[in-house]
Amino acid sequence: MREPAPPQPERCTFCGVTLPPGHRHLADTSERALVCSCTACALLFQRPGAGDGRYRAVPHRYLVDPGQELGEAAWATLRIPVSTAFVLRNSALGQAVLCYPGPAGATESELEEPLWRSVFQDNRLAATLEADVEALLMHRAQGSIRCFLVPIDICYELVGRMRLHWRGFDGGAEAHAELDAFFATVTDRARVLSKEAAV
Repeated sequence: MREPAPPQPERCTFCGVTLPPGHRHLADTSERALVCSCTACALLFQRPGAGDGRYRAVPHRYLVDPGQELGEAAWATLRIPVSTAFVLRNSALGQAVLCYPGPAGATESELEEPLWRSVFQDNRLAATLEADVEALLMHRAQGSIRCFLVPIDICYELVGRMRLHWRGFDGGAEAHAELDAFFATVTDRARVLSKEAAV
């Protein structure tokens, strides 16, 4: 039997250099996709108007706003059938998109503007959110609903983890352990949103 080919190293989409683990990502706003980038190329696309605005560098910030957790009414309004979901603002669609991970990947549904406003109009993290490159990551556990502002690539990393480890109807012990570890990392990285941030 032939040995499987070793995995090919990831390369920068723009210059072709081999990338290390934990490399940068850019959002391709026209294709609604993430592309891999070296640090040098990512820095070029941080300049306003670079690449005709098609590519946007995914930032590194993780934010939390203590005391501003979502309530059960908001969760019910969003009709999220699982414990974890994320919302991003999509500039190509001109509206918000709700996604939640599962065994088949990310399930998406568009949020009409009135619904977005009814749930997030007083949420300071939502007011700070950068379209296409950041998301509001929500997790319902132990009687509370935590909300973080995170880089969008982290959300799709979570989707990949759930696809890999999901077993049975509710995901199983392995998927739940992955979810706990993921949110422990997010909680550790998150910094408190400053009081000066405007709603």
